[in-house]
Amino acid sequence: MTVLKTSMRNFFAHKGRMALSAIAVLLSVAFVCGTLVFTDTMNTTFDKLFQATSSDVTVSAKGASDSGETTSDNGRPPVMPASVLGKVRGAQGVKSAEGTVFSTSVTVVDHKKDNLSPTSGGPTIVGSWNGNDARTMKITSGTAPKGPGQVMVDADTADKHHLKLGDDLGVISAVGTHHAKISGIADFQVTNPGAAIFYLDTKTAQQTLVGRTGVYTNVNVTAASGVSDPQLKQHVRAALGTGYKVQTAKETADANQKDVESFMNVMKYAMLGFAGIAFLVGIFLIINTFSMLVAQRTREIGLMRAIGSSRKQVNRSVLVEATLLGVLGSVLGVGAGVGLAVGLMKLMGKLGMHLSTTDLTVAWTTPVVGLLLGVVVTVLAAYLPARRAGKVSPMAALRDAGAPADAKAGRIRALIGIVLTGAGGYSLYLAANADKASGGSLWLGLGVVLSLIGFVVIGPLLVAGVVRVLGAVLLRMFGPVGRMAERNALRNPRRTGATGAALMIGLALVACLSVVGSSMVASATDQLDKTVGTDFIIQSDSGQLVTPQAVKAVKGTPGLARVDEYKTYEGDYTTPDGRTLKDTDITAADPAYATDLRTKTVAGNLKDAYLPNSMSVHEKFAKAHGIHLGSKIRIAFKDGATANLTVRAITSSDVVIDSGAKYTSIATLAKYVPADKMPLDQLVFATAKDGQQDAAYKSLKSALHDYPQYKVRDQTDYKQALKDQIGQLLNMIYGLLALAIIVAILGVVNTLALSVVERTREIGLMRAIGLSRRQLRRMIRMESVVIALFGALLGLGLGMGWGATAQKLLALEGLKVLEIPWPTLITVFLGSALVGLVAALIPAFRAGRMNVLNAIATE
Repeated sequence: MTVLKTSMRNFFAHKGRMALSAIAVLLSVAFVCGTLVFTDTMNTTFDKLFQATSSDVTVSAKGASDSGETTSDNGRPPVMPASVLGKVRGAQGVKSAEGTVFSTSVTVVDHKKDNLSPTSGGPTIVGSWNGNDARTMKITSGTAPKGPGQVMVDADTADKHHLKLGDDLGVISAVGTHHAKISGIADFQVTNPGAAIFYLDTKTAQQTLVGRTGVYTNVNVTAASGVSDPQLKQHVRAALGTGYKVQTAKETADANQKDVESFMNVMKYAMLGFAGIAFLVGIFLIINTFSMLVAQRTREIGLMRAIGSSRKQVNRSVLVEATLLGVLGSVLGVGAGVGLAVGLMKLMGKLGMHLSTTDLTVAWTTPVVGLLLGVVVTVLAAYLPARRAGKVSPMAALRDAGAPADAKAGRIRALIGIVLTGAGGYSLYLAANADKASGGSLWLGLGVVLSLIGFVVIGPLLVAGVVRVLGAVLLRMFGPVGRMAERNALRNPRRTGATGAALMIGLALVACLSVVGSSMVASATDQLDKTVGTDFIIQSDSGQLVTPQAVKAVKGTPGLARVDEYKTYEGDYTTPDGRTLKDTDITAADPAYATDLRTKTVAGNLKDAYLPNSMSVHEKFAKAHGIHLGSKIRIAFKDGATANLTVRAITSSDVVIDSGAKYTSIATLAKYVPADKMPLDQLVFATAKDGQQDAAYKSLKSALHDYPQYKVRDQTDYKQALKDQIGQLLNMIYGLLALAIIVAILGVVNTLALSVVERTREIGLMRAIGLSRRQLRRMIRMESVVIALFGALLGLGLGMGWGATAQKLLALEGLKVLEIPWPTLITVFLGSALVGLVAALIPAFRAGRMNVLNAIATE
């Protein structure tokens, strides 16, 4: 009880000094809990949606996926004959059945030819209005579609794009473009997570999406009273026989939810990884806080020891304070995490993914995980300072107001740091010289972890050299004030090292990712310059296939010398070594593609791969399966015949563009795949006539005006798009790393604030002998800048090493150009100096306001 009372008294006596550490715990716990609440809420939303929209039993075509996805290689959804509906209705236990048609391989445009697809990445669905949809959608304006001239749209899409009754819409599919006017607007009765949905009448949907009537993509079956879904499934399957996919409502919902969860898990664990980084940074803040508090209370601890307190009691007292800090920060963090989740939901709503707060899901495990993490991390971080406090002897504490340095511990720390750093450096060396990227990545991961821990441990040893260099460059110009700032930073290397290490972690990751991202862009740009021989690339950024109508528009553009199509298809390969490879891609293109993409070959001529019944393979594939020029590969094409193709060329695997591709001609593919099963183009390449590039560029954009889902890019545009994509990814990662950097900034503020308190008497004496308030504040700001730049130098140097090593592994995959983004790194370095200045504002202000006489009288 005495230990608890002492701990409570000390905690509340220094509550101001604990505040920043509590904020660090709060932020980290909030990020963890916010991530868990947000992802759980999204799963709940989708789960309700899938349960509400699933019929008791759904019958779909054999080619449909378990989740009901209707995308196919030829742009048309897999269908089954209308006769299936009659068989299902005649099955035992069926109350009613209704045939439907829908597709996600569509684009819908308004009268201005603007794309109405969601910007959030959600699907665009066009289907027939049916009774199952009527359960989850309520018509709030107008009527359901009747006849080919009418279409109904969901209310969210109508609001977003300011659509109203009577507006003309165009539905673009592989069949063609169908125009209709809005006859009605329907509102979701469950949360719409971001899809854009358009309804046609059944006959029009069949004609628009499939190209013929008398077919369905799905049959929705309702069970008679007393018949369970599994029983109904058995009866329907017995009536239909094989060749159809039959699923209960639960199976359909589970399949859809599985697809969503796979994406959600990636996002969840990525965000939790960044939360872990923030926790790691927060550990340094907590260690510094308790180390300084213990040092400042050395006399108090000595008195406690002198009157009978044991080492364990002193140790326990500090750990109880840490527990109180962890509990307080974690409780507030759990609450803040729920608020953060709501904020993320609102943000997603702005981006087009609507999530209702009524579906807010806070599982009991979320606050438990948050509390456990916050408390455990805080107590573990405070253990070393607590142990150090327990080692203080009564007489030494009474003689000296400061914790005694442990020289032996310092030597052991230095030895461990050097060993870890050396091991990390050697692991990075092995990674950089690896023969295979898979093996090298393991060494890279080990090297990153060991070198990071090594730099953290060895940080105090580096303080003297780095701070003196920074002082000579930056501080000496400020005269005595600059020299005092330098000496203050050097006074406690362990404290400076820990504070700088917190900032080092975040900046090391920023530097590493910047180097990797810049190298990827530079390598891809270099590959484009060397290998791509076409002027224009036409494709959809959302991954939609290029419709025949769009290809026709491209081919009809004036000023083009040639247009080449590019398709992929799947088949089961039987290779010369007797192995069978299921669902393996083959790339079919026009023969001129060998000129459009100047791919290096290690054997044969790539143009020969486009001869009848011929193909190429890449070098790694050839080695793995004993393939050489003249080898025969048996390919059983999906939905097609079986071909025996001769290998006429072996391409280099050391490429970035089309890495791993196996080529054949479109004519060869068409020989074995029926016309109605031939895949649509993934890309279309166009080359202008000599001297007509600019005119052809404008003409192509004009020709595809009616197809806004496709982008026309020349090589400059393509390079910029690649740069933008990687830049957006990096910016998102930098945003998540900002949490760790904010916690590190709090660490600098806390270190300076506690340092000012620790040096109260010293500051009073300096003020008494003539140091002005302005000089005092400048001294503290300069000290903060040096600490921040110390962490920045270590972080940027370490991150550049990681990034350069990662690039060596990427070089094994064809990304051979190493590019150091100096403007970014210099900006980060200068930004660190600014961070140091800002972090010192409050501590410097408080130091300047000290009463000189009271400060001198402080012990």
